[in-house]
Amino acid sequence: MIRGWYIGASGMNAQQNRLDVISNNLANVDTTGFKKDIAVNKNFSELLLRRTRDDGVYAFAGASVDSMPIVGKLGLGVETNEIYTDFEQGSFKSTETKTDMALSGKGFFVVQTPDGERFTRNGNFHLGKEGILLTKDGYPVLGENGPIQLEDDKFFVNKDGMIYTENDNELVDRFKIVRFDNERYLDKQGNSLWKTNNIAGDYHIAEGKERPDMLQCYTETSNVNVVNEMVQMIEVNRAYEANQKTIQTEDSMMDTLWGQVVRVNR
Repeated sequence: MIRGWYIGASGMNAQQNRLDVISNNLANVDTTGFKKDIAVNKNFSELLLRRTRDDGVYAFAGASVDSMPIVGKLGLGVETNEIYTDFEQGSFKSTETKTDMALSGKGFFVVQTPDGERFTRNGNFHLGKEGILLTKDGYPVLGENGPIQLEDDKFFVNKDGMIYTENDNELVDRFKIVRFDNERYLDKQGNSLWKTNNIAGDYHIAEGKERPDMLQCYTETSNVNVVNEMVQMIEVNRAYEANQKTIQTEDSMMDTLWGQVVRVNR
C-alpha cells in the first residue's frame, strides 16, 4: 500500500510539471517569436507479476502445466524526462514598421548582451538614439560586421538579410543569422532569448539553402495553439485528480488495515 502512495505522488508531480509548462505557453501566446515548450514523461520500469503457488497447475501424461502463470504488470510510477522547445514556425504578422523583421525558416538573430551573444526569433526591433538597431530590451542587433548602424529608418532589407539605404542603394550590412546542429537543446534565458550549451554546440553562419528568408515589416507570432493547450490542460487536471484519488484510496485502505490490527491485538 505504501508503494501506491509513491506511485500516485510521482504521477501528481509529473502532471504538475506539465501544467507549469502549459501555463507558461499560454502566458506567452502573444509574445513575438515565442516557441512553446513540451514536457515529456517517462514510465519507470514495470514489474511482471507471476503466481508462485501451484493453484493453477494441473498434471497430464507425467507432466504439468500452469494454466495462468502470469498475474499481470505492476507500474512503478512516472517522472518528467525532459522539457524541450518546439521550434515549429509561427505565422507572420504585418506591422508596416521597417525595423520589424521575421525569419521564414530555421535560424536565429544574434544580439549582444552584457553576458555575451544571445539568440532570438523576436524581430521586434527599433532604432536607438545613436542609430543602432536594438531589441525591445535595448540589446544591439548584430550584423556580420558588428552592431547594425543606421542613420534613419529609410532602408530596406532583401530576403537574404542584406541592408541597403533607400536613397542610393548603398550596402550597409547583412544580418547575422545563425544555425545550430542541435537547436532543440538550446537553453531559454527569458525575454525571448536563448543561449547555447555543450549539447547544442557552437553556432555557424547560415548560408545557402539553410539560411532562412528575411521578411521586413513583419514579425513572427508565437507557435502556441491556444485550443490545443487548453485541451491538454484539461487532460492534466483529470490525470492529477486520478492520482490524487489513488492516494486517498490507499490512505483509506491503510486506515482500515490498522483498525483491524488494533481490534485483533485487543
